[in-house]
Amino acid sequence: MPLPTQKQITQQWDSYKPIISIICPTYNHEQYLSAAIDSFLSQETNFPFEIIIHDDASTDNTPQIIKQYCNNYPDIIKSIIQSENQYSKGKRLLEILLPLSNAEFIAICEGDDFWLDNAKLQKQVDFLKCNPDYVITYHDCNILTNDEISNMSFGATLKDLSSLELQQAHPIYTLSACFRNVIRDFPPEFSTARFGDLFLWSLLGTY
Repeated sequence: MPLPTQKQITQQWDSYKPIISIICPTYNHEQYLSAAIDSFLSQETNFPFEIIIHDDASTDNTPQIIKQYCNNYPDIIKSIIQSENQYSKGKRLLEILLPLSNAEFIAICEGDDFWLDNAKLQKQVDFLKCNPDYVITYHDCNILTNDEISNMSFGATLKDLSSLELQQAHPIYTLSACFRNVIRDFPPEFSTARFGDLFLWSLLGTY
């Protein structure tokens, strides 16, 4: 199916203020990025969403791909294209990107991942709105190697986690996560954590 236009996407929305921000960190993902962005734009929601793409000074055509999408979807896609690699300077991209969102919810998907279900965000946001005692939702995923489904597994959680279990940093597939935008500041330890996403899940456990 052809990708919907900006007008086709926004006419399904009930307002203009984004309810959820899709955060997409990317670096040298020219082979994969279009599939990721297309899967974001294919989301069928009755609420507005925004896409925030951060390119960490890629050396391939990733920035050019981002600029083309921004030109076609200027009211939906925001981009940050770095001239110097921030990760190599010890900066955590989540510290840069999460404060850019004023939306109620956050979904993360890196530039070499993509979503299969066009109703993914609608399902997750609906669940969180109906279940105020939950701070995050997540799901299983397939891992592809050379476009073939792999048997590889990273051992991510596929069951409900308690508040304590979240604080203990149980692994969650980052591309599957949709959570409440409640983190305003990161503690100093975040910059030294080996895995930034595990640290984030742990912080969310306090909510």
